[in-house]
Amino acid sequence: MDNTPFIGRQCELELLQQLWESERPELLILYGRRRVGKTRLLTHWIETSEARALFWVAEPTSAFDQLRAFSQAVYNFANPGLPAPDNFSYASWAQAFQQLASLAQSSRLAVFIDEFTNLLAAKTGLAGILQNTWDHLLKQTNLFLVISGSHIGMMERHLLSYQAPLYGRATGLLKLMPLPFAATRAFFPRYRPDERVAVYAMLGGIPAYWERFDPKLSVDSNIRRQFLTSNALLQDEPHLLLQDFVAEAHNYVAILRAIAHDNRTPKEIAGYAGLDDKHVPAYLLRLVETGFIERRVPVTGGQTSRAGRHYITDPYLRFYFRFLAHRQTQLAMGIQDQSLEEIKRHLLDFIGTHTWEELCREWVYHASARRELPFLPDQVGSAWNKQVQVDVVGINSMEKTLLMGDCKWSPQVMGVAVLRELVEKTAALVPKEGQWSVYYVGFARSGWTPEAHHYMTKSAQPSSPDANWQVVGIQLLDLEQVDKDLVE
Repeated sequence: MDNTPFIGRQCELELLQQLWESERPELLILYGRRRVGKTRLLTHWIETSEARALFWVAEPTSAFDQLRAFSQAVYNFANPGLPAPDNFSYASWAQAFQQLASLAQSSRLAVFIDEFTNLLAAKTGLAGILQNTWDHLLKQTNLFLVISGSHIGMMERHLLSYQAPLYGRATGLLKLMPLPFAATRAFFPRYRPDERVAVYAMLGGIPAYWERFDPKLSVDSNIRRQFLTSNALLQDEPHLLLQDFVAEAHNYVAILRAIAHDNRTPKEIAGYAGLDDKHVPAYLLRLVETGFIERRVPVTGGQTSRAGRHYITDPYLRFYFRFLAHRQTQLAMGIQDQSLEEIKRHLLDFIGTHTWEELCREWVYHASARRELPFLPDQVGSAWNKQVQVDVVGINSMEKTLLMGDCKWSPQVMGVAVLRELVEKTAALVPKEGQWSVYYVGFARSGWTPEAHHYMTKSAQPSSPDANWQVVGIQLLDLEQVDKDLVE
């Protein structure tokens, strides 16, 4: 049994329980990137629900070995106290699935087949065999079947696409996402909010990565142990993740490194990576499809905007290609102090540019859902044009309402000048058509001066009487408040 605390996933656990308690056969497809916690979710549900359940993990071995291992797991489950002979195996996967049907005839049975993509890689046509057995036998039983996998590309091709044999058979579909930042409070209770933001900037919401950090040690000590040694397991993660989607990863690595160093457009990325301009869009499209990067456009400009910029969405990949990928020689030689100082010197800007802005946008979504804002934005992101750039922007085009936010990760307390600069950007950002209501939010890690708090709505009105916008409010937040709100 895993001794690390199980945190979050309440909605996912409720879904598993709901499917278990239904009075009909259920087939749930569970997928998500490596290390996101699929196995832990399933085993935790088994431990806490005390359901009649068989859990089996498919190893990356031969098809013969896989069938024999599964056959013995089913045999041992059906015959407790009577271990299967070493050479025992059903004659085929169809026969093994038929045995599951027999076990699920009289009473409810949960069967979890983890890392199902290892089976798909070894046994051609296995998805079709399962589909045929489900259609003609398993769906007549009292079975709750879960098949899960980390190879998202293979799961999508063989299980989720319109052409896949199991298309339309699943009664549930769950893509397990990384844990939100709010979960760091329970996992790292001794860390200050700014330290937890730093951890999230490096590791994202991947539970398996969090478990490698010792919450009793300082952040610096954990960086040394997990990132700055030549044998650190996390060093191999980026290449393992890419291998799930692409056969030849070297050009994709070059593109990720280019984006991590603030090259945002295809032309900039091609120049930094040394790739032909005409090939880069295809690579970018593939990385967008995998979810490793996204193309962002100004939320005030619409999805057809040509001002798109590319960003790495996975925090660990972003951190790795910004700080670690080019240090492999240093790490192999055991040069830790210089690497740690370099990371710490640039981590402030790195967090402010990426993680802090993302958390502030997340706060806008949650605050609007809780009706703590004067209007509900349709979209939340950032916005830019030739004149200005604004970190956090929420827009409701139908109601002609606009939220503008500035994010500061400096350890210094922010003053009125930051708010005045934000207001001055309004005229260049507000769409030209219609009359708009504008609401400002200031996000500062260390808070705001008393003068900033006295900067009321009347001080932030448009300077021109012909302006097509008016101010409806200002709200100021610090890290402590954002952290508290996201947890709640």
